[in-house]
Amino acid sequence: MSNLEEHTITQKMNGHVSQKAKKRIIKKIMIYLLVLIVVLGVVISLFMYIHPAFGGNPSNEQKEVYKTFDNYDDGKFVYQTPTESNISSTFNDSNSVNKETNPAGPIPVSKIDWNKINSKEDSLTWFGHSAYLLSLDNKKILIDPMLGPIASPVSFAGPKRYSQDFLNSIEEMPPIDAVFISHDHYDHLDYQSIKKLKSKVGHFFVPYGVSNHLIRWGVAKEKITEMNWWDETEFQGLTIALTPSKHFSGRGIFNRDSTLWGGWVILGKQTRFYTSGDGGYDAHFKKIGDKYGPFDIALIEGGQYDKRWSWAHMFPEESVQANLDVKGKHMMLMHWGAFTLANHGWTDPIERALKAAKKNDVNLIAPQIGETVQLDGKMSIPVSSWWKK
Repeated sequence: MSNLEEHTITQKMNGHVSQKAKKRIIKKIMIYLLVLIVVLGVVISLFMYIHPAFGGNPSNEQKEVYKTFDNYDDGKFVYQTPTESNISSTFNDSNSVNKETNPAGPIPVSKIDWNKINSKEDSLTWFGHSAYLLSLDNKKILIDPMLGPIASPVSFAGPKRYSQDFLNSIEEMPPIDAVFISHDHYDHLDYQSIKKLKSKVGHFFVPYGVSNHLIRWGVAKEKITEMNWWDETEFQGLTIALTPSKHFSGRGIFNRDSTLWGGWVILGKQTRFYTSGDGGYDAHFKKIGDKYGPFDIALIEGGQYDKRWSWAHMFPEESVQANLDVKGKHMMLMHWGAFTLANHGWTDPIERALKAAKKNDVNLIAPQIGETVQLDGKMSIPVSSWWKK
């Protein structure tokens, strides 16, 4: 055999060995990656199970009850009402007013007037986003009291509040007769806020399944009332109803739609109040208006929108239409002014809503965060455009 032939055979053998070695290395890497993914999954699952901010999950007994509901299917809560009218295709992100998704600095916040809040007059105080303190028939009511600094289960990651948080204001609050939660997302149900509030709250009203979070955080089960869409109850002279919304729920990776979501109707002697909760525009607003309207004041979601999730969040123009549907005499836009959760200008929601409200002859009030509005039927508040300052 010639030297050339020996060299050729040696090269082929080395190449064959090299290919086998490469395959072995790749196989080992794939095994290591698979193990790493499994370990990481176990660590994340354990963290979510141990960390209380993630809340709790419905039991098997609760799920058996949910199976009897029309809005529960295949282990999840669902929005089943057929879409009779959807105007979201008319709007998109291209007509943004302001491209700054966050304010350049801390936004102005009004000093809270506790004398107004503690009076017997019906009033409403905004804490930014969807958090409100409502005085109705001298009852003190908190709506989605997310008062913490960050909409996240952890302090090191997540959307941060534009202004200082309101956790310290809890100490100055009067005793709270009731807390109403629309759903369990972090920008509406905050672990820190509930932990600090629970000792001064008389009762909690929540959609089905949300009680598990509160109970894990130390709220007594007997202090919680769970409701389904269109359920009604009485509370200290107030009529309470949970209404549908087109949204979703979940605080973890594996429990999406395991709890219900919705809006709230609260009817007092002088004031008929409605808050939409989160959700896309659909026919349910007209049904709510026909059943419970007109409302003296309607809080309508209208921020954190995007054409990619238009089914779950309304564009501001849709929010104005929703207010017309529910027959709101006065409207306030919510779900803006505190956190950035979508890629639109942070002032876009209110600017677009004001324009649509003017076009449709809707009285849209826009008080500063922390300001108390007297619910006296007039609510003719001059728009100060505080967000421009």
